[in-house]
Amino acid sequence: FSSGARFDFDTFQKAVRIAVGALNEVLDEGLPLHPLTEQRESVRDWRQIGLGVMGIADMLIKLGLRYGSEKAVGLCGEIADYLLNTAVYASAKFAKEQGAFPKCRVGDILASKFAKANFDLNVLDYVREHGLRNSQLLTIAPTGSLATMLGVSSGIEPVFATSYQRKTESLHGEDVTYTVYTPVVAEYMERFGCTDDSELPDFFVTSADIPFPERIETQAAWQQYIDASISSTVNVPENFTKQQVFDLYVEAWLHGLKGVTIYRQGCNRSGILTTETAKAPEEQQSETATDDFAWKRGEIIEVSQSAIGKKRKLTTGCGSLHCAAFFDEHSGDLLEIYLSKGSQGGCANYMTGLSRMLSLAARGGCDVHAIVDQLMSTGACPSYAVRAATKKDTSKGSCCPMAIGNALLDMWNEAQADLEQNEKSATDNLSVTDRTEEKKVTDKLSATEKEVAVRYPTCPKCDTELRHEGGCVQCMSCGYSKCD
Repeated sequence: FSSGARFDFDTFQKAVRIAVGALNEVLDEGLPLHPLTEQRESVRDWRQIGLGVMGIADMLIKLGLRYGSEKAVGLCGEIADYLLNTAVYASAKFAKEQGAFPKCRVGDILASKFAKANFDLNVLDYVREHGLRNSQLLTIAPTGSLATMLGVSSGIEPVFATSYQRKTESLHGEDVTYTVYTPVVAEYMERFGCTDDSELPDFFVTSADIPFPERIETQAAWQQYIDASISSTVNVPENFTKQQVFDLYVEAWLHGLKGVTIYRQGCNRSGILTTETAKAPEEQQSETATDDFAWKRGEIIEVSQSAIGKKRKLTTGCGSLHCAAFFDEHSGDLLEIYLSKGSQGGCANYMTGLSRMLSLAARGGCDVHAIVDQLMSTGACPSYAVRAATKKDTSKGSCCPMAIGNALLDMWNEAQADLEQNEKSATDNLSVTDRTEEKKVTDKLSATEKEVAVRYPTCPKCDTELRHEGGCVQCMSCGYSKCD
């Protein structure tokens, strides 16, 4: 907390060398304890360790640097550089004494972009001569429990809160709430005679005070020198929009981060840390959602005048059935569906009622897949079956609801494709490099889709996905059964 405070790189270097040796000993001790042969072979061949850091936020506070500031980011990068080169040199030294990891290929290591960009020249020469004892050296874990036990900030995370409330019942015979200060805050207040955390200087910032671009820049300063990944959670306020979430992840990608996690205050999944008092269930239920992430039970949303419309003409057992569906122009969610038959009478009234209930369910928050699943769970219609057998011109399915379900899913997929195309057109200014990365992701997704297609066979009659029902493979659209 003094003006002359500095980071002790010499002691840090000694600690890193000791830690690399200790992690190698732990690896050797635990190697025969892995239950599977594949695990033991992998650990033996690659010898991956994960040296990381904690207490970074506390360090910055003691140096008088605000987390996320230019000087703080610069220091983090300098420490990460020192951490990497010290660890790599130590691993090469152990390789000299005990041998490199069995799968070590020195040429590949030296040719990697990571080594070329980050290894010091003397470190490169040492690795070239002796190889490495470990294929992976650094990672930054969250260290939440361990950091709490030691009374320091976790990983590279900022301080979550300067103080929190704790309640005790046993000491006074009744509920007593008192303020507990974060250790580094308590230490500062005691040294400088502060009576409240409102008197703290401006370099005491919490996760809620730091703009997300500064969080990304801080993590990027570390990520450049970390050969594995980093665990870091960006806490954002409850009014953080979908567009801001998108911007955050794009910013992380542009800075070369391997991963980043966000926690939005007020989400259904409670955070591990919170500064708010928990609310009673009845109080939670009485609240009304105020953003576009969800709406309360029983709320029916209005349909925008600019909704995307799709139309299909279906052929059923009773003739033509016109099906029109409308989707939200931003999210692609189903909003309304209109069903119309040329004939009058029972079937026409049935279709009117069905379309109204489907629209009500959609505007009440039901997912389109849930709606389609209900429509596909209906049975076969005699008139549909007769026409399918005689004229062979019916739409896919074995009754009107099934045909509607198939058409609805088809229109929804088409609406999603339209939205994706619009988003693609809006991002035509991406660089060639960006497009290459985007193609890699698309190819990976395509490969996953192919795996799914192999895993779930389709019906030989109508090409609909088969399901396991009643101990047999069956088609829910046309009635085909593998057991027949």
